[in-house]
Amino acid sequence: MPPDAISRFVRYFEQLQPADVARLDRYYAADARFKDPFNDVRGVPAIARIFCHMFEALDQPRFVVTHQLQQGSDAFLSWDFTFRFKRFRRDQLQRIEGATRLKLNDDGLVTLHRDYWDAAEELYEKLPLVGGLMRWLKARAQR
Repeated sequence: MPPDAISRFVRYFEQLQPADVARLDRYYAADARFKDPFNDVRGVPAIARIFCHMFEALDQPRFVVTHQLQQGSDAFLSWDFTFRFKRFRRDQLQRIEGATRLKLNDDGLVTLHRDYWDAAEELYEKLPLVGGLMRWLKARAQR
């Protein structure tokens, strides 16, 4: 595995723009798996659709990797993701804290990209209508 594979990947994601989605195959193996709280897909075209949807639904999405650990072909990244909703709360910058587990092959390409973040706290609670319900449910569960 190339020694700078994780660094290349981090730079790519921290600078990701809509036109960059076409270059995913430089970072992901053809049959790579991507999983997050909303998706579980396999293959570069399916992963590209997720990132294209992100740019369609959000204004100014940006990842900032805050920590990274690597052991052999496994890596763990913690990150902040900032964005503005296009449909509502356009003026308010949103922030999600999350983490990613990566598995790379011998060529330095990602074969597994697994994102971990709390969709209820980090997203649903910030949405109109749904947010009130989520906060109420959370309060009830804590009693």
